[in-house]
Amino acid sequence: MFLEPSKTGKGTTCSRAVKQEQSPRLQAPEVLPFARGANQFATVRLGITLAAILIASPFLAAQKVSIPNVTADLPPGPMQAKATTVCMECHEARIILQQRLSKAAWTKEVDKMIKWGAVVDSADRDALIDYLSTNFSPDKPAYEPQRTAGGKAAK
Repeated sequence: MFLEPSKTGKGTTCSRAVKQEQSPRLQAPEVLPFARGANQFATVRLGITLAAILIASPFLAAQKVSIPNVTADLPPGPMQAKATTVCMECHEARIILQQRLSKAAWTKEVDKMIKWGAVVDSADRDALIDYLSTNFSPDKPAYEPQRTAGGKAAK
């Protein structure tokens, strides 16, 4: 298969394959007039985006950004390290800290996460469920997120 050359000489280039028997030489891409200018819009959009980033970067660098602690520790226990490794591969700690589920619900949740790709050794599955259901059960007090100083000012 070879590329057949343009016959119009106008527009954006697109390739069209032809059989080797028809043409024994390497040929140039075909030009399709209906596609003319399509790349110009993408180039303009890219230029505008880059200009906006360059203009805004000094202002963004000067701002002091406060990032909340998303790696808060899970409660101590025999499976704390394993739960941290497994769960926080995809989730922030606060996602786990705010849950209040029964053992049956934690079992469904852990099994769902395993189906979605969480790497939990089969020997650790039950111990992980026990750890989560003990520390994050419905009878535990509600999770109180840490407040940041960047909130609204009191009047």
